[in-house]
Amino acid sequence: MKKSGFAAIAASMLLACTGCTVVSPDAGQQAVLIDKPVLFGHGGVRDQPVTTGLTYTWFSTKRIYVNMFPQQYDGNFGDLMSSDGVPLDFHAIIRLQVTDPVVLVKNFGQDWYKNNVEQEFFNRVRSAVKKHGMNETAIQTTAIDEIDSEVSREMTEYLNQNKLPIRLLKITVGKANPPDAVRNQRVETAQQEQRVLTEQKRDLAEQSRKAAEQSRAEADNAYRLAMNLSPAQFVEMERIKMQTEVCAVKDAKCTFIIGSAVDPVVNVK
Repeated sequence: MKKSGFAAIAASMLLACTGCTVVSPDAGQQAVLIDKPVLFGHGGVRDQPVTTGLTYTWFSTKRIYVNMFPQQYDGNFGDLMSSDGVPLDFHAIIRLQVTDPVVLVKNFGQDWYKNNVEQEFFNRVRSAVKKHGMNETAIQTTAIDEIDSEVSREMTEYLNQNKLPIRLLKITVGKANPPDAVRNQRVETAQQEQRVLTEQKRDLAEQSRKAAEQSRAEADNAYRLAMNLSPAQFVEMERIKMQTEVCAVKDAKCTFIIGSAVDPVVNVK
């Protein structure tokens, strides 16, 4: 029994000594190594990450590759209530960059974003949106910059207070989308406003035309009075003036019938 026990231990030690794992981070990655001794030694996260090239470790050592490039995470929010009680749909983006992969894995694990950042980010966005009305966020978008600034400030404080080795690069909250019923009402309201505007412009045009006609009539009447003409004489003068203008055209041929009580006997050419 003792011989078989020693043989098993010897075999395990031989396997531990001969077996190895290759660690080779890609560009923009760093590898965090977690030792898990089979028989002897101390386990845990190594203090130094693997940055470039090839590194060989014990077969029992776990490697976690951490992306050191800026990373973007999306958040889709449905039915966020505005301050005036309208449900809005939002899309928000947060860009983060890891500053210390060893501390990140050691203290927050491989799923650090999902476990420590995501829900906090979502809550901050919801809280900021509730402070503004639908018109500010969905129609005029005047509140979007304020929401971005508020969430960015609060998320930076959260990361620092919890000692997350993460740098916040940017937060962008997109334009809100109101429900279809609200959008349809907005379209109908815009159409009604356009119809009112069109009618107002038409009314102004009619008023301008009326004013012009009145001015011309007043001018004609003033001329008639200055010439001491009766209304009938003025009308006759205007008729003669019109006939003169018509017949003054080149190659014009005019035939006039004098007297309104006489039936025409010659065709007017």
